[in-house]
Amino acid sequence: MKPGPGTEQADRTGGGEARETRGDRTGGRRDAGRVRGARETDRAEERWEADRTRGGRGTEKEQARNAREREHSEAGRETEKQRADRRWQELIQEIRVTQTGVQILFGFLLTVAFTPQFQRLGQTDKTIYLVTVVLGALATGALIGPVALHRIVSGRSIKPQAVVWASRLTFTGLVLLLATLTAALFLILRAATHDAFVPWVVSGVLAWYLLCWFGLPFWARHRHTSREG
Repeated sequence: MKPGPGTEQADRTGGGEARETRGDRTGGRRDAGRVRGARETDRAEERWEADRTRGGRGTEKEQARNAREREHSEAGRETEKQRADRRWQELIQEIRVTQTGVQILFGFLLTVAFTPQFQRLGQTDKTIYLVTVVLGALATGALIGPVALHRIVSGRSIKPQAVVWASRLTFTGLVLLLATLTAALFLILRAATHDAFVPWVVSGVLAWYLLCWFGLPFWARHRHTSREG
């Protein structure tokens, strides 16, 4: 018995719906696979970016280390003019530190003579005060001298010689500053205590200054460095 037209139409309709259902399921699986693939791709890109960032940091460290090594190697091949420029910049930084201290100390010493307590000092204390003021003035002049020297000889192409003389002036200023500090400390302790242990305290402080300012630097220079530079 042959199926009727209605039955064939129903079969075709049912078969079409089944194929559409299977197609929808297949398409859904494809879409889900695409989503999972996209997520995995995003995670892989994030891991790659993190690895690249860490590698970049390492590269920056290596570049900084290489730059320091290049600077160290180039320092040994610098010309006389470059060496003079470098030493002058270093000297200026040192002078700035010492100038501030000596100017404050010298200004304080100048004001002492105009106080009522100064008139009550004994002749010995007044002599110590005058010596201290003179030493402070000499130290100020020696430490400001390199600035005037550089201004006067600027443009004369004698910077290496100027650096040498400026270094000598600075060292002389440090010695005078040491004497000024010692004399000022001695005067203040005498005026404040009048005790016999004052010379011993001042001697201890002077020994500490000598150790910090001259002993340790000369020891380090002799042990770890050469005369050049």
